[in-house]
Amino acid sequence: METGFLLPDVEEPHAAPFWAGCARGELLVQACEDCGAWLFPPRPMCPKCRSLRRTFVPTSGRGRVWSYVIPHPPLLPAYSPLAPYNVIVVELEENPLIRFVGNLLASPDGAINELDPHSISIGEPVRVVFQEVEGVHLPRWVRA
Repeated sequence: METGFLLPDVEEPHAAPFWAGCARGELLVQACEDCGAWLFPPRPMCPKCRSLRRTFVPTSGRGRVWSYVIPHPPLLPAYSPLAPYNVIVVELEENPLIRFVGNLLASPDGAINELDPHSISIGEPVRVVFQEVEGVHLPRWVRA
């Protein structure tokens, strides 16, 4: 059984530029160099035009809560002491079809369980912040 936090492989070739941006405090989105489509999560090929030419573009880091859940036990051991906490889906301001999963925090350096999860509203504006967890800079969110 997994006992630690589930963290991404920041060196995976298609997503490495995204994670490097997070480490610098930038929320990047992969974009197709041929048709301009924004792609998230990062992938090797554009699903719209099948181009293999991609780049990463900066975003404003602003969005709205599209959905959320409150996980309840049983949970993986690393997450059980944090319950209850929230997991939100954020639609990006520039392109609502681009959605990120993260946690809504009370403050940029807050814990994922310090905010009353019942206070979250669908549609409320948020902005990205980055928190380091075991060497990985994760995009998380605070109210805008």
